[in-house]
Amino acid sequence: MNFIFPATPVSSLAILGSDARFPLHRIYCIGQNYALHAKEMGSAVDRETPVFFCKPADAIVTGDADVPYPPATNELHHEVEMIVALGGGGRDIAVERALDLVFGYGVGLDLTRRDLQAQAKKAGRPWDSAKAFDHSAPVSALCRASESGLPQQARLSLDVNGERRQQTDIADMVSSVAEIIHHLSRLFELKPGDLIFTGTPAGVAPLQRGDRFEAQLEGIATLRGRIS
Repeated sequence: MNFIFPATPVSSLAILGSDARFPLHRIYCIGQNYALHAKEMGSAVDRETPVFFCKPADAIVTGDADVPYPPATNELHHEVEMIVALGGGGRDIAVERALDLVFGYGVGLDLTRRDLQAQAKKAGRPWDSAKAFDHSAPVSALCRASESGLPQQARLSLDVNGERRQQTDIADMVSSVAEIIHHLSRLFELKPGDLIFTGTPAGVAPLQRGDRFEAQLEGIATLRGRIS
């Protein structure tokens, strides 16, 4: 096939214990999936109608590489999240079979230009410029679900410059992994290669140039990096 310019390479993630890589299709994110975070943002959780948004697949940062501080903001915020990678897809997936689609788990940061998000919210506009910018999704290598099992309980945490900023147990999520997949599949046709950010706990705060971060999904994945 002849293209008029070179095609963009497929974004992908490392898989722990394997030379193979996980090719990305789309990145989906759920908002307000921890009650205390919703409260700190001045919102209330709507369990029946979860809030979803997307990031482009090429927004990922892998291999613990430096993360460039983005333009057009003075308020870059961290949001640590458990990541779910799908190895299967479909529409209208029942909660009871949703976990059959999961390939593996990881940990990542949903980086947010908070000032732009606040402006968008005030004007009733979409959040794209606040959430979907370049390098906005640092992600760890994936741990296969066949090795980790479904983590029903696991500590999710973020340290910045050695200081704990965010910590929770994923058991505190409002919508479970299976429920998130179910809700998403009613809105989109899910496909192998989809990545889901499952929400952040309370404690979001600014990052500055030179800050070093370490995110952990206990016993499953670790992500390290620096804001450059």
